[in-house]
Amino acid sequence: MLVPAMRQQLPTDAAHPEGQRIARRCLVSGRVQGVNYRDSARRRALAAGITGHARNLPDGRVEVVACGAPQPVQAFIAWLWIGPSTARVNAVIVEELPAQDVRCTGEFTTG
Repeated sequence: MLVPAMRQQLPTDAAHPEGQRIARRCLVSGRVQGVNYRDSARRRALAAGITGHARNLPDGRVEVVACGAPQPVQAFIAWLWIGPSTARVNAVIVEELPAQDVRCTGEFTTG
């Protein structure tokens, strides 16, 4: 669901027991390439214990996959709307991914 210039209602964590990991794919649009968005997302994710990746897409958006505990992932997604000071985010589309299908351990990479 695309929600331009508004914050998208995020799924609640009630269905996720303590210790469970969730995974989300986020498509971030606006002025998000060439403004240090991916590296800022990587640093923010690593500080929160989130794994995944941030990568530029050919259409000018940034794809972010985040995997971790529900609360830090939700807070990270809220930060995606802000990004670094040089970015201007117009929309964040959030898709729930089955955590078992996403590598939820390791690093947060950019590419």
